[in-house]
Amino acid sequence: MCIFCKIANKEIPSKVVFEDEHVIAFHDVNPQAPTHALVIPKRHIAGIAQATPEDEAVLGRLLLAARRVAELTGIAESGFRTVVNSGANAGQTVFHIHVHVMGGRPMAWPPG
Repeated sequence: MCIFCKIANKEIPSKVVFEDEHVIAFHDVNPQAPTHALVIPKRHIAGIAQATPEDEAVLGRLLLAARRVAELTGIAESGFRTVVNSGANAGQTVFHIHVHVMGGRPMAWPPG
């Protein structure tokens, strides 16, 4: 079982920002911005490349939950970045799909 599955199952503690029956969002333990949370589905999906048409609803829930996290953490009005890395070459290090929600500082482009 991956580390994010263990967080979703409450086997590993996390600082939860938002949760419903399908997704959970928690603060990143290695933040790259003043506000940095991760939104994950409670059901394991390794990444975008592994998502199927049956995952359509939960993928939409991830983005709506990201918006909710931005609201709850106070970064929605000033602007925030959402990032989904897909594969090791893109920077994905935990192979359980997740959306980074980052804000609280200006974000440069390209991200690097």
